[in-house]
Amino acid sequence: CSFIHSPKGFPKLKNDTFLRAARGEETEHTPVWCMRQAGRYLPEFRETRAAQDFFATCQSPKLCCELTLQPLRRFPLDAAIIFSDILVVPQALGMEVVMVPGKGPTFTEPLKEVEDLLKLRQKVDVTAELGYVFQAITLTRHSLEGRVPLIGFSGAPWTLMSYMIEGGGSTTMAKAKSWLYRHPEASHRLLRLLADVVTDYLVGQVAAGAQALQLFESHAGHLGPEQFQDFALPYIRDIAQGVKSKLKEEALPLVPMIIFAKDAHYALRDLAHAGYEVVGLDWTIRPQEARAQIGKDVTLQGNLDPCALYAPKEKIGELVKKMLEGFGTQRYIANLGHGLYPDMSPEHVGAFVEAVHAHSRHINKH
Repeated sequence: CSFIHSPKGFPKLKNDTFLRAARGEETEHTPVWCMRQAGRYLPEFRETRAAQDFFATCQSPKLCCELTLQPLRRFPLDAAIIFSDILVVPQALGMEVVMVPGKGPTFTEPLKEVEDLLKLRQKVDVTAELGYVFQAITLTRHSLEGRVPLIGFSGAPWTLMSYMIEGGGSTTMAKAKSWLYRHPEASHRLLRLLADVVTDYLVGQVAAGAQALQLFESHAGHLGPEQFQDFALPYIRDIAQGVKSKLKEEALPLVPMIIFAKDAHYALRDLAHAGYEVVGLDWTIRPQEARAQIGKDVTLQGNLDPCALYAPKEKIGELVKKMLEGFGTQRYIANLGHGLYPDMSPEHVGAFVEAVHAHSRHINKH
């Protein structure tokens, strides 16, 4: 990745299909990208990452740029998403996170008591703490040479909070959820702090060159409708509003925003009115049902079961065709219902991408 030294003066965008779909404009084909498209399923990714500590990789703009571009060298994807991790935000708040082989991201000292909130930075200078992500975005935006738009992202407050308390992955989120029941005020204090940092972080990503933003509420499924209403949705809304008003204030482009709240079918109507141009869907909801709940004014993104990519290629084509018929080819961005798994075949990922383009073009013609 060669770096051109003016953050402005980015190359002209050649394929804006993804941005047009996000804004609800007509497209010749349905755009497609994959969550975790820069990932371990690619041998070149494993090679680049081999000797590196995971978070050291995240902190190297050059490596993030290389990893972001790898899937685009193989597949005609319609968007790139910057290689990073949602846990860089808790790191910016002063928490230590290490990647433990076979276990995943692990916090050396998770939050145990309400008093532990005092250990967190209460005012975060995102440029000082997360400037390496902004550098990676600027470098990647230049290196993409306008091929496709670049997506920036962050974890949403509840998902980040759950990691900070659990100390890593969890099947029940019982520790984090117990805070919501036992310490609601402290939970709101933490969620507010996270929402403020995430807002600044996303605005900084646009200033650095991100052309769209995705907010990942990956742990929405651990909450029921009431807790989601209390502890997740208000912050999801605030972030959309806060990012938009700050972008206006700073005369930055108003980029489309995507909310992906995994397993939150109970909240689709609310998410449709949360201030996002695009609502991402996991694979557990029928396209027609999602469209009925979300309405016509929001673009949908999703939602093929990632495990469908284990199927033979012809079968992947059939499933894609069915998905496109369910969603319709307009106001729609094709994606998986969650990220790619490390043992998936790159050829099958290619078959998915090509099937979306071929079938959507065919449907649009007829």
